[in-house]
Amino acid sequence: MDLARWAPSGDNTQPWRFELTGDGGVVIHGFDTRTTCVYDLDGHASQISMGAMLETLSIAATQFGLRAIATRRQHGSDEQPTFDIRFIEEASLMPDPLAPYIQQRRVQRQSMQTTPLGQTAEKALEASVGEGFAVVWRRSLADRARLAKLLFHSAKIRLICPEAYEVHRDVIEWNCQFSNTKIPDQALGADPAALRLMRFAMVSWQRVSFLNRYFAGTWVPRIQLDALPALRCGAHFAITARQEPQGLDDYVAIGRQTQRFWLTATKLGLQIQPQITPLVFSRYANAGRRFTTHEPAIHLAEQVAAKLNEEFGPSYRRIGFMGRIGSGKAAESRSLRRPLEELLIPGKPTLE
Repeated sequence: MDLARWAPSGDNTQPWRFELTGDGGVVIHGFDTRTTCVYDLDGHASQISMGAMLETLSIAATQFGLRAIATRRQHGSDEQPTFDIRFIEEASLMPDPLAPYIQQRRVQRQSMQTTPLGQTAEKALEASVGEGFAVVWRRSLADRARLAKLLFHSAKIRLICPEAYEVHRDVIEWNCQFSNTKIPDQALGADPAALRLMRFAMVSWQRVSFLNRYFAGTWVPRIQLDALPALRCGAHFAITARQEPQGLDDYVAIGRQTQRFWLTATKLGLQIQPQITPLVFSRYANAGRRFTTHEPAIHLAEQVAAKLNEEFGPSYRRIGFMGRIGSGKAAESRSLRRPLEELLIPGKPTLE
């Protein structure tokens, strides 16, 4: 469990708590942030995180000669799913080769090298996802330029709607390199001047809105955090499912495959930055869901959905996760995790 807690989660929310059953098993109580986070449409982003955590737990267990079997309780709600974990001892079970990279894996939001990944690395990454999933690549400069434009447009949505502002206000920890519960500002990928501007602006929504309206306040973060990084990488990737994901189990499965892909990239010395906001906003648009009171943002989401369709065809609805990848130095600033003791449900058996 101490290794499982290092799984990735949106905005470092860590949407899981552990209950020790006393018989060698574990109950994992999940939760999502759909009521407080505009990016967690129907809890799907949190469900992907839960899947990544379950896969990390399974990988970690192999180091102890244990096979972890996870079963979701069917009577639980999608908003608060519960998973029973039992461990089977197998003397012949070899440690998963991805286990040493669990704590090394991190997000790189700054520039990467534009050197192509190469066929060997691409094949290893394609093999890392299970049956029923595939990896789609966008490698060339023209590909990266198109995706930079797409991400530039998508980024405007998160900067002009008040619902996204509330999320950013709450999840960024300023003037720090590491954070156990949030995203440290030094990990955002912006230069010091841009960070100062962002901190000044985010004092209130009124200030953000004023800067956006009269001083082109969205341009600097969109260029630094979205457009330029999209150009400065080895490739973009999309992990697709055989069918369009529908519910909790589908998104948990996506999370498990995504974590294996990400850990394989770490093993290969590659860095990754997720780029899921275009997927989230396009799903709002496709479902006709009004995710904001700001009408221009709704129209932008419709445009993002159209651009995704142009880039990937109708199969873009089967994309569960996408991002950019490349070689380069690992990020020096990162989100850490809550200590394991804080993730244990009080009153349950201890770690003795």
